[in-house]
Amino acid sequence: MERNEGTVDRIIRAILAVIFLAVGLGPLRALQGAVLGIIVAVVGLILAFTAASGFCLIYKLLGISTTGTCKQ
Repeated sequence: MERNEGTVDRIIRAILAVIFLAVGLGPLRALQGAVLGIIVAVVGLILAFTAASGFCLIYKLLGISTTGTCKQ
């Protein structure tokens, strides 16, 4: 898997992952319902994985890269 996420992109994803996981698994989960909480937590896990790996499958499919390197 070739890195296609830049540093700022990865930081934003990591912050969002923490927020989504906290909301999905935290005390607000009882207010939201179990299914919605699980969905939010799964999105948080995906964001955490992409932030840690630096690879986003959707970016790959769309030919997007935020690494700042130019491929020719």
